[in-house]
Amino acid sequence: MNCFKYIFLIFPVLLFAQGNDIEQDSTAVEYLIIKGDSVPRLSIDLKEVRLLHKLRFDNKKERISYLILRRKTMKVYPYAKMAAERLDSMNKHLATLKRNREKKRYTKRIQKYIEGEFSEELKKLTRTEGQILIKLIHRQTGTTAFNLIKELRNGWRAFWYNTTASMFDLSLKREFDPVNVKEDYLIEDILLRNFQNGRLERQKSAIDFDFYDLTDKWLPTTSEAP
Repeated sequence: MNCFKYIFLIFPVLLFAQGNDIEQDSTAVEYLIIKGDSVPRLSIDLKEVRLLHKLRFDNKKERISYLILRRKTMKVYPYAKMAAERLDSMNKHLATLKRNREKKRYTKRIQKYIEGEFSEELKKLTRTEGQILIKLIHRQTGTTAFNLIKELRNGWRAFWYNTTASMFDLSLKREFDPVNVKEDYLIEDILLRNFQNGRLERQKSAIDFDFYDLTDKWLPTTSEAP
C-alpha cells in the first residue's frame, strides 16, 4: 500500500481543460490615462532579485549531499506548488455547494480522478522524496498534509493515513521548519536559487521566516553574496 497517493486527496485537481496563459512581452508599451490623454509608460517593472550567499562546502561528501537534495527537491516541488494552487480552487468550488451530499460527491470524484492520474507516478517516489514533498506541502499551504486530509475527509482517515505513512518512516504531520532544521534551510536555499534561474516557477512560502537571518545562523562563515 503506497501512502503517497493519499497526499493527493488534498489536491483539488480541476476536471476541465484550462486555457494556457499567454506570455506577454515584458517590453510592451503600457499607457496611463490621465484626464483623457494616453501617456506611454516606457519603464519596465523588474522582478525582485535576492542576493544569495556563495555556495561552499567543507568536503566532497557535503557537496554530494547538497546535490542529491537539490535533485529531489526540484522533482517534488511542482507537486507541492500544485497542491497550494488547487487547494484554493477546491475551497472556492466547495463554497458554492450547499448540500453535504454534493460536497461528498465532488470530493469522491476528485479522489478517483487523482488516484487514476497520479498513483503510478507517486509510487515512483523514494522515501526521502516523500519526506521532502510532505515538508513542501506545508511550506506552500501553511498546513500539514495531515491537517489538510483531516479537514477535507475526517479525523479518522487522517489518523489512518498517517499510521500507514509511518510504516514507510514518513509522517504526514511533518512541518517545514528552516529555523530549527538545517536540511529545511538548504531546501529553501535550493528553491530560491532555482526560482532565480527560472528552473522552478516561484511561489511564495506560506511560512514566515527570514532567509538571510537563517543564513547567518546555519552558514555563518559563508554569508557573503557572490
